[in-house]
Amino acid sequence: MTGVGIDAIEIRTGKLKLDLAETFAPAQGEDPGKYTKGLGLHASSFPDVYEDIVTMAANAAHRLMERKGLTPDDIGRIDVATESAFDNSKPVSTYVAGCLEEVYDDDFHHANKGERKFACIAGTQSLDDAFNWIRAGRNRGRAALVIATDTALYARDDPGEATQGAGAVAMLVDEDPDLVTFSTEQGFGSADETDFLKPNQQFPSVDGKRSVNVYLARMREALDDFAAQAGDLHPDDYAMVPFHTPFPGMVRKAAALGYRHIVRDTDVELALAEEIGRQPRPEEFKTREQYFDAMEEYTDELTETERYGDWYADSIEPTLSIAREVGNWYTGSVHVARAAGLKRSLEEGREMAGEQLLVASYGSGAQAEVHSETVQPGWREEIEALNVDEQIDDRYELSFEEYEQIHDVHNHDTETDVEEFTAPDGEFVFDGWGRMGERKYRYVR
Repeated sequence: MTGVGIDAIEIRTGKLKLDLAETFAPAQGEDPGKYTKGLGLHASSFPDVYEDIVTMAANAAHRLMERKGLTPDDIGRIDVATESAFDNSKPVSTYVAGCLEEVYDDDFHHANKGERKFACIAGTQSLDDAFNWIRAGRNRGRAALVIATDTALYARDDPGEATQGAGAVAMLVDEDPDLVTFSTEQGFGSADETDFLKPNQQFPSVDGKRSVNVYLARMREALDDFAAQAGDLHPDDYAMVPFHTPFPGMVRKAAALGYRHIVRDTDVELALAEEIGRQPRPEEFKTREQYFDAMEEYTDELTETERYGDWYADSIEPTLSIAREVGNWYTGSVHVARAAGLKRSLEEGREMAGEQLLVASYGSGAQAEVHSETVQPGWREEIEALNVDEQIDDRYELSFEEYEQIHDVHNHDTETDVEEFTAPDGEFVFDGWGRMGERKYRYVR
């Protein structure tokens, strides 16, 4: 059987921008460096009054289908991953299909539709579902449309407020894809955790410090589990490592621990030992606390080495370029990271066909998944087709007062009447409420 993976990708960002250094930090009485250097974020994207998770998803999917010359008959399933859903029964995928049917002569009545929920990892789980569906031969020659769409909104003055963001990533999963193929090996790290959750509430309850530790612990487990199937891992095996990126500062931590873990007992550790010594081993210490202290000291020294700095610059930094400008997109985050890394490679003239990506996804609650992907010969054309730079540049820049207004617009518990900040053109928009409380949409030509 030919490889299965992502044939095409489209990104849709919210049309509004909040500058963290120039607008948010002064209003909060904070040093801008707290956001730009600490979190690694420069701006957040927000939906305009007429945008939401459905419009962003449908607009991304529509552009993908138009660019690839697809009709509804070419799509056998539509899976939407989100943790921003507004209905506990009707899936977002049905709304997206309804939108798309407004602009096509055919319908999606034949397509299987669903909605995935496991915090931010649901986008990757939806890709897994599509992969398994095709590999099982149940697709009847059709492709799967997988969309990760979220508005990552926090309560006002919450510590996570600066990491907010909104956008959608649409991905076409098919045989013999143009972008990447997926490995059959997967590694998982999963545990019952309450680091970040929304028990019948829109805004998350977050234990920030614990959430970081759970993220790192599950990632380590997933990496171990992946290595048990794929064999010994080496940093030189992977051209890039897209991580789930709630904010780039989190990835800095994860990358250092992942690199330390993957180079143990390799030629890289031996080469580094001449500079910073060998990695500590548990048996060398009387207590776990002493071992952990030694590992923390070693990791700090590791990140200061030239070898680690070069690896980080090549394998991690390129994947963060979009996230810095748009914030956290929850289920779309790791898929934005993949696109960002390939986009940087295109801009730098780096040939990626045949190269391996090590993709590290995570969802609070908590689960991490690690798998590898092989970049395909058609990757350049797919990445060249992205217009995410234009979208980012064209966003309307909010004042802090306008930010407060748009936050209220998208707060489910607040009713506010705010004029739109931008004019819709050639896109799906929210169009009010139906008789049963459902959301309605229309296409603005």
